[in-house]
Amino acid sequence: MKKLILALLVLPFVAMAQPGDDAAVIKKISDEILRNGKAYDLLYQLTKQIGGRLAGSPQFAKAVQWGEQAMEKNGADNVFLQECMVPHWVRGGQDKAVIVEVDKRKTARALDVLALGNSLGSGTVTAEVLAVADFDELEKRKDEVKGKIVYYNKAFDATNVKPFISYGQTGIYRRSGPSRAAKYGAIGVMIRSLTESTANDPHTGAMAYMDSFPKIPAIAVGPRDADEVWELSKKAKFTMSMTTNGHFLPDTIGHNVVAELKGTEFPNQFITIGGHLDSWDVNEGASDDGTGVVHTIEIMRALQAIGYKPKHTLRFVLFANEENGLRGGTKYAEEAKAKGEKHIFALESDAGGFTPRGFSVQASKEQMTKLQSWLPLLSPYGVFEFTSDGGGADIGPLNRAFGIPVGELSPDPQRYFDLHHARSDVFENVNKRELLLGAVNMAALIYLIDKYSL
Repeated sequence: MKKLILALLVLPFVAMAQPGDDAAVIKKISDEILRNGKAYDLLYQLTKQIGGRLAGSPQFAKAVQWGEQAMEKNGADNVFLQECMVPHWVRGGQDKAVIVEVDKRKTARALDVLALGNSLGSGTVTAEVLAVADFDELEKRKDEVKGKIVYYNKAFDATNVKPFISYGQTGIYRRSGPSRAAKYGAIGVMIRSLTESTANDPHTGAMAYMDSFPKIPAIAVGPRDADEVWELSKKAKFTMSMTTNGHFLPDTIGHNVVAELKGTEFPNQFITIGGHLDSWDVNEGASDDGTGVVHTIEIMRALQAIGYKPKHTLRFVLFANEENGLRGGTKYAEEAKAKGEKHIFALESDAGGFTPRGFSVQASKEQMTKLQSWLPLLSPYGVFEFTSDGGGADIGPLNRAFGIPVGELSPDPQRYFDLHHARSDVFENVNKRELLLGAVNMAALIYLIDKYSL
């Protein structure tokens, strides 16, 4: 009995001692990243020396070479390329839209536009514009659609404090809006850019045709021009010409870049950390997803720099083709499944390099409870919550293949969609301090999961 009482007294003391040890390791990780972090320099190289890197492009191939070299230079035990076929869509020229007639009076009002990714250009089409607020109005006015260019004015809901909710609500207009209008005979589509930005930068992004309907050209218009178009539609009939040249070349070879730190106890069990290497062609892809790429490399570098030896094998992946196909993430999961690998967790950064606020995860109730118990260790570095909003797109196939918990860094989201898929997504709009803090919190979470598992 005395031994049992002594054991019960000792166990809580041991449990209480561990957070202090963990806090010391996390502080060491943080000090290394904040003092010696290379993420900002790496981001400069990726954005300024390579720039936009759409899957299939020469710039993406150059980025793969850069990523492989960066992994090797920053401490990987080994680096390899994982081949996958990727789509090769090209913009094909300058996208244009001009209001050429208002109430039968000639005019020439140019709009700031970009073709949507994967849309097929047909040169110049000219037609009267039918402006609708949403799909409900499209259905009510479907008899008016034939032969027209449909404009969707669906905007972000300003009352959503979390902009990603608004993005989810409006993203369907970009993805399926063209085919839903083509169903009723539209010859072109224009959408309001998916942003609340006060700038007039148009935002591109992927769309997908439904095979049963004509593949009509599709563009996004800048927010200020969108307001003007909507107001004009309330008081006049107007005609617009739109010029796009987008087309597909044959699928080509792309690569995931994969680096590893070998596990000391469970080398055949994997924790994946990643971001996507591709971006759209109209910007430098700094926040989407250059920041996730350099977060990934920086976590690996910092763990090596402090002499950390992981229990499980840590995989650091720069994914191919997230933007218009998800071929890289899909290939990674397929190969892992085919090889019978054991994966226990995956973490992604694809929400920008802003100040970290939390992590969104897909996990069981018990796993969520364990994650939340670690908040006191993370809160000194800015993370205050775990939400059940799911992991990132590239690790989604891994979750579906293995049923493992997944997560994504959640930085402050308020500015992300000012830059997302727009020409303004450049290096200068990333803050070094915020970027490094993101890497600190991701590395800390990986350390905790590697040590305690879920």
